[in-house]
Amino acid sequence: MVPERLRKRRRLSPPDNSSFDGFTDGHNATQTPLKLDNYLANASRWNLEQAYESKPRQLNKKEKVNNRLPIKTAEGRIEQVEPLAEAEEDGDSWLASEEEAAEDAKSTEEVAIREEPQKSSREQVLEAKEELARLALSINQNPEEHAGAFRGLVQWIQSPNHVVKQLAIATLLSVFKDAIPGYRIRPLSDKDMTEKVSKEVKQRRASEQALVRSYKKYVDTLNDCVIQGCKAQSAETSAVARTALSCACELLLAVPHFNFRADLIQVLANKLGQRIVDDEFTRCCTTLETLFQEDEDGNASHDAVIALTKMMKVRNYRVDESVLNTFLQLRLLTELSSKASKDAVDKDGEGGSKGKKPKQKREFRTKKQRKALKELKGVEKDFREADAVVSHEERDRLQGETLKLVFTTYFRILKARSPHLTGAVLEGLAKFAHLINQDFFGDLLEVFRELTEKAVASLDPTFSSKATDDVEDLDQKKVTLPMDPTRTALLCTTTAFSLLSRQDASRLSLDLSSFTALLYTLLLPTLPLHPDLEFSHKTLRLSDPHSFGKAQKSFQDQSSPKINVSANSTLLLRALTATLTPRSTPPIRLASFTHRLMSACLHTPEKTSRAVIGLLAEIVRSQGRKIYPLWNSEERRGDGEYDPLGDMENCKPYCGSVWEGELLKCHFSQDVRGGAKELEKLVAGFV
Repeated sequence: MVPERLRKRRRLSPPDNSSFDGFTDGHNATQTPLKLDNYLANASRWNLEQAYESKPRQLNKKEKVNNRLPIKTAEGRIEQVEPLAEAEEDGDSWLASEEEAAEDAKSTEEVAIREEPQKSSREQVLEAKEELARLALSINQNPEEHAGAFRGLVQWIQSPNHVVKQLAIATLLSVFKDAIPGYRIRPLSDKDMTEKVSKEVKQRRASEQALVRSYKKYVDTLNDCVIQGCKAQSAETSAVARTALSCACELLLAVPHFNFRADLIQVLANKLGQRIVDDEFTRCCTTLETLFQEDEDGNASHDAVIALTKMMKVRNYRVDESVLNTFLQLRLLTELSSKASKDAVDKDGEGGSKGKKPKQKREFRTKKQRKALKELKGVEKDFREADAVVSHEERDRLQGETLKLVFTTYFRILKARSPHLTGAVLEGLAKFAHLINQDFFGDLLEVFRELTEKAVASLDPTFSSKATDDVEDLDQKKVTLPMDPTRTALLCTTTAFSLLSRQDASRLSLDLSSFTALLYTLLLPTLPLHPDLEFSHKTLRLSDPHSFGKAQKSFQDQSSPKINVSANSTLLLRALTATLTPRSTPPIRLASFTHRLMSACLHTPEKTSRAVIGLLAEIVRSQGRKIYPLWNSEERRGDGEYDPLGDMENCKPYCGSVWEGELLKCHFSQDVRGGAKELEKLVAGFV
């Protein structure tokens, strides 16, 4: 039998006094000895936490090891990226109050501001150049991987240093010209955001959206800079505004197809709304004219015309006439060679009917050839869609809306009787006369007649006709004229004849005899003695040396042509050609104009005289039988005496001879002398 294991008895008596120091109070442990009989009585006074507090703390802090691999920077250097050092927090920091933390942060910021030195302007410019070059180079290398660099470049535009701001604007211009694709970037819809795409497509979308956002901020900044430059008087703000306007003009011509084109055009429209004509104003006009000339689909021209018409209407047409002259460069329905009917439009390259070819014209093709031709047509269709080829119908629609806006502006200016824009409106109507609806012809001709009569009356007080017998009617209508009445009369006459040149005359019953009579009145003595008969905006002229101050300024204003397209002599020849070349011209009218034109050639400049003699030669070739009696006295018939200053219908032209031809043979110009002799030879052929 195994003996039972004895149980270990636990000692209940306390050890001697030296081992009980940890179980008593600090001030009684060494002075009062504990005894076994009062053990239970003193147990309530034991400090059980003192031994735990006196032990040193053991914190298990492991040293952090940098396990990151070295990287290679864009410059080619190999660097070891260190982990971010975490600030050691004090164990009792959670006990600190919020006020103490705020005071500590404030004191830290003050120390940092005190320690950071203030950089000079030169250092700021050098630092900006390096940073802008680095960001631009990264975008140029790979725009998709460095899409965040666009945001970094845009932030430099907000710099308070105007030199840095100009550098940032110019840098972004070159970056956007290289990075912008050849298509518009549409905003992503919710469906596009949720659909699953490949990693390459996702990266491309992210870079495109970053490009669009940065481009929008850039365009808005350009607009703000231009507006501030128009209002401010400081040289620094004006310099920034000039740089912004120059970048806007260049960007509009470089990427007219991209997003926010209307915002760029608005930047130019804000500048053109001012009446101060300077270099920036001229550049904006040139930019719009180039945009109109190079626009093929009509979208950019339509947006530009909308912005300009709104700007002119808001300013009540108090703008410079060069803004209105930009419309003359529009490509409006003049280059389309397709013929249209009310049912279909025949495009270029589509000859014959659209149905099956006749049996004799069909080419034999094998099944393999037909299959290859079908695939080729499908590929060509995909290429046309990818290139965004604009159809003739879409282009006609856009150009029609643009034309409607232009004509609405012209008619409103004529109704408002703006004197400084009347010449520009007449020039535009003369160019687009074949596109005007016939319903407006009556009202337009009435306005032209009033302007012409007022101009002739201001030049020749003795002028009188059936239409101008009542001068008070014109005064009551308050017809205002530009500074050059002669040019206004020529423009009105040319425009009136141009309205009917390409229209069906059988449907129109309009009488233009009043314009013919007014043109006959201008031939002597106004036009031959006009000082600006052959001048245009390209002619260099010196100012009057005897005029100073306001007198000199007024002289230059009066002598400068109001329309920068045609000279007065060119307008005169257009009007004479429209009046005299039709074969239905009455003989009396031809003879009267021949007398006056030969007399005018004695006083006009050399080029004008040569052109007028050439026009008379053409008339003799086509209608020589009507006017050859003026050179042959035997064939002359008439009763009375020729009145060179009389009315066109009552001056009796066949009672006088064309004696001016003998004087023209002695002209100082060899070309004029030869033209006069050639004219007489042509007339002699009808004898």
